[in-house]
Amino acid sequence: MSTIGAELERLVGIMNRLRADGGCPWDREQDLRSMRPYLVEETFEVLDEMDRVAYGGPWRSLCEELGDLLFQIVFHAQLATEKGEFTMADVCRAVSDKLESRHPHVFGERQVRDSAEVLFNWAQIKAEEKKRKTGRVGSVLDGVPTAAPALARAERLTEKASRMGFDWPDVAGVRAKLDEELAELDEAIASKDRDALEHELGDVLFSLANLGRFLRTPPEDALRMAIRRFTTRFQHIESALQAEGVPLGGATLEHMERHWQTAKAAEKALPPPASLPRAPLTALRFSVRDVAAQRAFWDAVAPLIGWHVVQAPPGEARYGDGALLLVFSPAEGPDGANPEGPRGELTLGAPSSRSVERLRGLLEASHPGAVQGGKPTGVRFQDPAGLVWEYTA
Repeated sequence: MSTIGAELERLVGIMNRLRADGGCPWDREQDLRSMRPYLVEETFEVLDEMDRVAYGGPWRSLCEELGDLLFQIVFHAQLATEKGEFTMADVCRAVSDKLESRHPHVFGERQVRDSAEVLFNWAQIKAEEKKRKTGRVGSVLDGVPTAAPALARAERLTEKASRMGFDWPDVAGVRAKLDEELAELDEAIASKDRDALEHELGDVLFSLANLGRFLRTPPEDALRMAIRRFTTRFQHIESALQAEGVPLGGATLEHMERHWQTAKAAEKALPPPASLPRAPLTALRFSVRDVAAQRAFWDAVAPLIGWHVVQAPPGEARYGDGALLLVFSPAEGPDGANPEGPRGELTLGAPSSRSVERLRGLLEASHPGAVQGGKPTGVRFQDPAGLVWEYTA
C-alpha cells in the first residue's frame, strides 16, 4: 500500500477506535448535528492558514489544519458507516468516479480547446448526472450552498451562469455596469428610502463580486485580505497611541490618520518574506531594561520585515508574523533591572537582496547608529536592548 493509503487507513482506524466501546466518551457522544460547528470552524482555520501562506508564511501550519479538516470528513464517514449508509472508501470512490467522468478530455477521448470549454462540458455532464438521478435536469445554478458567504455565493452564481453563455463579453462591460449601479445607489442615498438603499447596495455588491470574477480575484479572498490589512494598521494605531500615553478614545481623527498612513507606508516599504524557516520555535522571549524603548523601535521596524504588532499585557511589547511571536518584557532582578541587559544574535530570512538594501536605508534614516554592517546580501543592526539582528537574503 502507498504511503498515502497507509496513512489514510491509519486515520480511519484511529477514528474507529475513538468511537468503539472503550473509546473516547466525547467522540462517542457526537452525531451529525453536533459535529457541524466543528466542520465549519476547521474550514475557516484552513482559510486563515492559506492567507498566511499567501503573505509569505510557512506551509507547515496549513498542513496541520488540512489534517484537522480531513479528520472531520473521516468522522462524518464513520458516523455513516455505523448506520450502514456508506464508508470512507465510498466517499473516496464517489469523488474519484465523479472527477474521471467530468474530465473526459483527460480520462477519455474528448478534445477541448481551452478551459472555457472544460467548464461548459462540466456543466453539461453535471446536468446529465442529475437527470439520471432525479429525472430532471434542474438549474445550472444548483449546487451553490445558500448558507455560503453572500459575496462568495454571488461570484459562484455568476460563474455558473457564464458557463451557459450568460455573461459580459469583456471586463469593460462589467465595469460599466458597476458605474450604473453606483449611480443608482447615489439616487437611493438621496431619497433616504431604506428599502431602496438595501436594494441598490445589494446590486453594487453583486456587481463587485462579478467584477472580481472577471479579474480572477475572488472577492471573498480580496475582502478577507483587506480586513487583515485593516486589523494590522489599526493595531499599529493602538500601539502608537499607547506608546505616546494617549488613552483610547482620546486621539483626534487627524492624529490617528497620521499613524494609519505611517503603518500603510511601512507595509508597502518591503515585500513580505517569501518564506520562513520551518522550525518548531513559536516564540522568542527577552527581558529588557526599557520596554518602552523596545516598543518605540520595533513598532517602526516590525512592519518593514513583514511583522505586525500583537496586543500585549501592560508592560510588554509583542510582535509576530503569524507563526513566530517575539515578546519583550521587563527585566527581572533584585532591583527590577538587569545591568548588563540581554545579549543575543538572531537571523531573519529576507525575500531578496533588494529588500535588504531597502531595510538598510530605512534603518539608517530612522535609527542612526543601529546598522552595524553585514554581508553583501545582509544587514546587521542592533536594537535598544543590545540584541544584534541579521536580515539576510
